[in-house]
Amino acid sequence: MFPHRTQRCSRRRTVADEVRMPTLEEKSAHWFGISSGHAASVNQLRFGDEGWHEATSKTTIRVDNEVEAHREANNYKFGFRKWKGNVTEKPIEDRSDIIKELYSNLDIVKPLGGSVVTVGNIAYLILFGWWISLFYILVCPLMFLTILGAPYGKVCFRLAWYFIWPFGKSIKKVIRSTRKPPRCEVIEEESSNEDKDSAPLMVSSPRPIELPVPELPARKTSNYWCRFSTYVWLLLGYPLLAVVHSLACVLSFLPVFTIPVSKMNARVLTTVLLMAPEEVQIDRLEKTLGCESKVILCCYRAFNVYYYKYTVQGINIFALNLLPLVVITLIIGYLDHEHIYCSAETKFATAITSIIPLSYYIGMGIASISAQSNFAVGAVVNATFGSITEMTFYITALLRGHRAATKCYEEIVKAALTGTLLGCILFIPGICMIIGGIKHREQRFNSRSAGVSSALLFISIGGVFAPTLFSKTFGNLVCESCTNIPGNGSVPFVCKDCHYDTVVTFSRYLFKNVRFRPLVYTISVLLPAAYLIGLIFTLKTHSHIYDIHISDGHGGHAQGHHVVHWSRWRALGVLIVATVLMACCADLSTENIEPILNHSSISQYFIGVTVLAMVPEIPEIVNGIQFALQNNISLSLEVGSCIAVQVCMIQIPLLNLFNAFYDVGFVLVFSDIHLWASIFSVILVNYIFMDGKSDYFQGTALVVVYLILLALYFFAPSPRSC
Repeated sequence: MFPHRTQRCSRRRTVADEVRMPTLEEKSAHWFGISSGHAASVNQLRFGDEGWHEATSKTTIRVDNEVEAHREANNYKFGFRKWKGNVTEKPIEDRSDIIKELYSNLDIVKPLGGSVVTVGNIAYLILFGWWISLFYILVCPLMFLTILGAPYGKVCFRLAWYFIWPFGKSIKKVIRSTRKPPRCEVIEEESSNEDKDSAPLMVSSPRPIELPVPELPARKTSNYWCRFSTYVWLLLGYPLLAVVHSLACVLSFLPVFTIPVSKMNARVLTTVLLMAPEEVQIDRLEKTLGCESKVILCCYRAFNVYYYKYTVQGINIFALNLLPLVVITLIIGYLDHEHIYCSAETKFATAITSIIPLSYYIGMGIASISAQSNFAVGAVVNATFGSITEMTFYITALLRGHRAATKCYEEIVKAALTGTLLGCILFIPGICMIIGGIKHREQRFNSRSAGVSSALLFISIGGVFAPTLFSKTFGNLVCESCTNIPGNGSVPFVCKDCHYDTVVTFSRYLFKNVRFRPLVYTISVLLPAAYLIGLIFTLKTHSHIYDIHISDGHGGHAQGHHVVHWSRWRALGVLIVATVLMACCADLSTENIEPILNHSSISQYFIGVTVLAMVPEIPEIVNGIQFALQNNISLSLEVGSCIAVQVCMIQIPLLNLFNAFYDVGFVLVFSDIHLWASIFSVILVNYIFMDGKSDYFQGTALVVVYLILLALYFFAPSPRSC
């Protein structure tokens, strides 16, 4: 009888727990910043699809401070470029151990976590160690020949062995004093007899007491600079080694992941080589450090994969390393007009690659200003600078084609516009789904917000390609390469290369001037109006679709300490400078693309759809992948949708507006391949986004379709005007 009562009580308690569980999980999702995808999966299990759709409309974001909260909220606003990087910096003591190690000065001794024989360390020996050591061996006899520099020759000999394999070793500065240094001892704590009698039988070890040792006064180095041998070293040995270490610093800093090698060489160059020779001591880490030395350098590995997170003043290390390429591009582009030192293809490659870091700086400037300003200022900055990267290239290309009296540049611009659409609709969501699906198996997103973006994509594609459909319905069909023999009816009439021409006259009026231009201008007004309506819908009247909650993980609003990387004025200055440099690089790329267009066996369609369209979007692709890795696939999908909508509703109307004031011959009529590829892509994406779930298979489908379209462009013949 009692067992049955126990079973009934336990069963009743289990049911009660199941009833209370959804409330606890919802509170956890709100107060502790659980991601919307996880909260959605819980609600779907408890309440079915209806509860899941309700959960997906609520997103809780964990941030550290108010500025980051504003930046994250802007990410969920329609029309704003999505930005993954932080615009503020945490104090170093609040960061993880991995990040602390990235910013260390390689002067901390810690227990070895494993063997120092790693692939990265072996690569260091092959790429850097042997030739750095070789230069030390060459300097060593030189210093012995001077006699006065013999102590430095001994140091060079020891450093030669050190740089062959510096891992597991340390360079210390010996501190000498005139008085005898105190001993560092560990004295066991004495206990009374009563304590011994009452002490436990099993103890782990005696309790040590560390006696504080007063810091010894450093030896005065004034006599070091009074030695004649010091200047012999600074004149004969140090300059050569300074060049060697500077070269090693640059070569190891550029690959990013070998920055520890760069730090090690910089530390030796600025500190070790300027020490007195008797102060330099090299030991293995197994030896006791002692009380009379200070660790200067201690390196464990030459390769660290986490250095992709390394930043300098908030600037990602990759963007910082590519900045010198911009300077090189401007120098060779504007000084070598005759292509004496660099070919046109090389100049084009450097110019188009320079757009990548400049796009990053423009994006970071937009994010910094938007995060520190109100919505109106952020919206103006996004609308002004959000499409500046693409617009500078399109306008410079159209101007170049107008001056050269060729329509080839116009076709390249149209191919780049279509390539941006295809990449943002297919490739960016697809690659994010693949990477996010591999890590998280299945990801969920807000289908209502995705539906808004899908509807705007349909409107965009319909508006952009409406003039093309109009020309195919009412334009003149012009055929070239026709074969016909007069008077011989047995020979068939064959025509090739037929296309619709919107320039010739027909039906008693000029088609281009009377009908076509008003249609283009009407669409150029309607598309930005639809974009504005989308802003009002998602940000004002139906903002509950996103319902963003900002939390600091403790149930309150974020009030953490922060340091802003860029102030508003600094960010504005960076935006202006980056925009000017972007215009220069775009001008150089269009100036040097002509040999590629004329002599390349690859279709000009393919060049425009791939290189010119996707290179400026590389920072956006990286942002989308980072969102997907953090199980925030909603923002990954919004990255591509936002760019595609801006291309159709802002960039193309701006090009038409520019053509209205400065006629460069830009006609909003696309080739058939652009028309059907874009329409098919939008239909496919809307079908995949319908269920609000994503996995790596759906991403693979999008990427495969994108590659199929690229193959179609690759084998397509070049435009007639090229």
